[in-house]
Order: sequence, then structure tokens, then C-alpha cells
Amino acid sequence: MSARTQSSEAPHRAGFACFVGRPNAGKSTLTNALVGQKVAITSSRPQTTRHTVRGIVHRPEAQLILVDTPGLHKPRTLLGERLNDVVRTTWAEVDVIGFCLPADQKLGPGDKFIAKELAGIRKTPKVAIVTKTDLVDSKQLAEQLIAIDQLSKELGFEWQEIVPVSAVGDLQVSLLADLLIPLLPESPPLYPEGDLTDEPEMVMVAELIREAALEGVRDELPHSIAVVVEEMLPREDRPADRPLLDIHANVYIERPSQKGIIIGPKGKRLKDVGTKSRKHIEALLGTPVFLDLHVKVAKDWQRDPKQLRKLGF
Repeated sequence: MSARTQSSEAPHRAGFACFVGRPNAGKSTLTNALVGQKVAITSSRPQTTRHTVRGIVHRPEAQLILVDTPGLHKPRTLLGERLNDVVRTTWAEVDVIGFCLPADQKLGPGDKFIAKELAGIRKTPKVAIVTKTDLVDSKQLAEQLIAIDQLSKELGFEWQEIVPVSAVGDLQVSLLADLLIPLLPESPPLYPEGDLTDEPEMVMVAELIREAALEGVRDELPHSIAVVVEEMLPREDRPADRPLLDIHANVYIERPSQKGIIIGPKGKRLKDVGTKSRKHIEALLGTPVFLDLHVKVAKDWQRDPKQLRKLGF
């Protein structure tokens, strides 16, 4: 039997892989690199991921659906508790768990806390993914690989694989997909060819606006920003060859004193947020966009169940 016939008879696989790790371990960047397009927001500050984003990797022989969760952390607010619940629920439902550990940071209490929780999940295969390998030399990487192997032994479980990657440098990203796919169940494709995520467009647009807003405010408002897209409507009376999509969105902060930080002197910061996010939104939707942003106060929304529901959490 020829190799070609053998490969054509190989069963198609499809399933869900979940990336976990402490905040800012590179989970969202890795999701985007595997999918080949921006589907998860990334930021230099921790805990920016609030929605479980599914990115879909299509291969002739498989469909790998990536679930990007918030970083597991010690919660200080009701929002934090809900984000941790999202993580644990997701772990229970996926086919393989990828634990992201940055190469440039020694294993800390946060990593050990997550590893201990993972040790309690017996049936699901676990892959250690060493991220940000472009930031370290070979000696530092080797030390991290040994430490990660030792960690699982101490907790009484084995990693299915330990894979060093760099999403930014595109090192071994494709190999990671190769190693995750055999751990998925045999199944026909679960999503249509060409779909890259199952997130509603309005949610993705809101996330792109929030990402731009986060980058603008440095360390002043790391967790106080939420964005809700109120409507997305094609502009009427436009010729077919010159469409325009009107997007109206509200940027919510927790206190009136934060309004000036988001808007900036003479509205410059809010204008920058609009300019940056509009580029990504137009790339995502494939159409020119008019973006209308307003800043509103939702008092202490991270601690208020009613406000959390209103803002989609």
C-alpha cells in the first residue's frame, strides 16, 4: 500500500485545546499565531482576556479549536471570581490542555498553583508549552525545560509533551499544532472551512477597541475598562462599490475621575484609540468603518453583579 493511500485513509480529527497559564504568559499571542490572524486581544498588562475566544486552525486532516481563557489568578473582585470560574469550567470540557509557561521567568507560586490544579484533572492530556523562547539563550531555556519536567514529577503526573515555542518569532508554532492534533478525538470538522473563530463580530470589535484603550492608558487603568458595541449598521445611501459601516460603541470606566484619563488632553487619547482600533476592525470585517466612541461611567462595575451582566460578563 502506498504512503499516499495510507494518509488518505487516516481518520479526520477535530476537538478543543485549551491554553491556560498565569496572566501574561503569552496565551493570546500564541492563539493568534496558530490561527494566523488576530482573534484574541493581546496586551502588555495581565488579565486582559475576559472572554473565552475560540480560534480555529484548519488542516486537511484535522480541525484544532483553540480556547483562550483568562489567566487563573487570586481574585480581588467579583469579576475576578467569575473569570476563574470560566477557566475551571473550560478545563473540564476540552480534549487537551496546554499550560503556557514563559521561558524568561522562573517558575513561581502562580505556576505551581495552576500545575497543582491540573494534577487533579486525571483524564485530560496536558502539554507544557514554553512560550517567549526568543527572549532567552539556550542555557536559560534548558534550565526552564528541566524545571518544568521536575514540576510535574513532584505533583505525580506526566506531561504528554514539553514544547518550546516563540509566537512572535514563529518558532515551532506549527510543530505545536502537529503535536496537539493526535491528542484530539476522531471527528468530522466541527466548524465550516474558513471560519477562524465563533466569537460574534460585535464582541470581537469591542475587544479590539478595548485593546487599543488599554495600550493608551499604561498602568493607570489596567482593569477598569469595558467596551460595549451598541450597534453596527451599514451606512444608507452609499454606492455598492463604496460601502461604510457605522459602529457606535461605549467605553465604560468605573469612576468619573477616570474619564479624563481615557479622553486625554483635547480628546487626543480617545482619538488615538479610535484610529488604532479602526485599522484592526477594518482588517477583521473587510470593509471601511466609521467608528463613534463615547466614554461613560459604570460605577464600580467590576464588583456589581448588575453592571457585570450589562457589560456581558
